[in-house]
Amino acid sequence: MGAFLHAVHVFFDHLSAVQWTPLAVALALHVAKLVFRAVAWRSILRAAYPEHRIKLRSAFGAYVAGVGVNSVTPARGGDLVKLYLIKHRIPDARYAALAPTLVVETVFDFFVAGAIMIWALTLGVLPTHEAYSRLPTVDWKFFLRHERATAIGLAVLLAAGFVGFLWARSRIERFREQVGRGFAILQDRPRFVRAVILPQAVSWVLRIASLYYFLRAFGVHATLHNALLVQVVDSMATLFPATPGGAGTKQGLIVVLFRKEAVSRTLLVAFSVGMNIAIVVCNLVLGLAAIAVMAKTLSWKRLRLAQRKEQEQAV
Repeated sequence: MGAFLHAVHVFFDHLSAVQWTPLAVALALHVAKLVFRAVAWRSILRAAYPEHRIKLRSAFGAYVAGVGVNSVTPARGGDLVKLYLIKHRIPDARYAALAPTLVVETVFDFFVAGAIMIWALTLGVLPTHEAYSRLPTVDWKFFLRHERATAIGLAVLLAAGFVGFLWARSRIERFREQVGRGFAILQDRPRFVRAVILPQAVSWVLRIASLYYFLRAFGVHATLHNALLVQVVDSMATLFPATPGGAGTKQGLIVVLFRKEAVSRTLLVAFSVGMNIAIVVCNLVLGLAAIAVMAKTLSWKRLRLAQRKEQEQAV
């Protein structure tokens, strides 16, 4: 935490050098990326519940609400917010069907992020085991120093999850059917490519473009190569989301990954903190606005439903 606060202090020392126009462009591209992510998620939800009309604004509202919560809470707690909000927009929806839609949403991301990681590996910019251990701000160094304990812990978690899956499957008749709903779009490959992969591919272009303009905004040499390196930092920081938005982890990793580039460490830290603050604030504003709007409409729906029941009982 002390290292991160020092990084924030460094950022404010460089605040006067921030270029606001590229920063505004970067944030606009970031919001556009979220729109396309929501479009892809809505397509997955529509395949899971073809009998219901799912509005884009409902999917977008739930999605950005979850993103906003994830920005300020660890362990991706915002995903639960996504599921809760969208469940109340789809009649008769079940969490067993909604949860797999978030898994489907990450399929394309897995391959793209994996390809970028392989690219970084071929360049030799990824830190070694020893380098990880020396990073005081990387919050998951414990897992690297205790590899055997980590492996055992993961094995126990996987075994418990598998046992829980078997228990639920054997006792709940509709469990398999509900889970299958969440993966329904994978059975229609042309639709999956058209309605999910295509908008997600656009979102990845917008993501890299956003990083490019963030680099420009904070005075770091902006190239496609450097933007991809920043994306590698972001991907590695989300492996173990122990801190909100990867705070601390990203600042430690970016210095290591850019060690072969002619960029000062102070400037890199200022850039990383500045970009992190800008994205968190943007996500938080969007998320709180979405939660407020969706909670208000949900309250009105409940009120109208209660009034309708009262009228039916009176008759």
